Amino acid sequence: MIHGKGQEYTLKMNDSQQSGKPSIVQPSMDLDALTEAVIGCAYRVHNTLGPGFLEKVYENALGIELREQGIEAIAQAPVNVFYRNQPVGEFYADLLIPGRLIIELKAVNDIAKEHEVQVVNYLAASGIDHGLLINFGPSVQVKRKYREYRKRE
Repeated sequence: MIHGKGQEYTLKMNDSQQSGKPSIVQPSMDLDALTEAVIGCAYRVHNTLGPGFLEKVYENALGIELREQGIEAIAQAPVNVFYRNQPVGEFYADLLIPGRLIIELKAVNDIAKEHEVQVVNYLAASGIDHGLLINFGPSVQVKRKYREYRKRE
């Protein structure tokens, strides 16, 4: 179905580790720390590129930032959608951290309710519990989304 929960990861030495930069080990990383790291990467991308580019440009740049932090994300990861145990289609997650997080990107003036619903549907279809909706508009907007409803704290 998707790169599933419980998948084991192997740690490889990457360029950022060899250069002495801090690296994040995502499988054992606390989810809050992982999402904070992703959000920090998004701000670095926006501070460098600014607003006005197509979503794909931000997706590529965020992928570079994540890799430099030791976070492996799959761009345009296909996820099958089932209805009554039969495949009815698929969607492509902008960025997927397997078994942990779906990252949906936008490059619009403001996040709309439809964008939020889209992320929740992606979470339901994938079985992944957590998602980030990141908009590279005039300023960065971030919404944390969950597969199951949670009251705001």
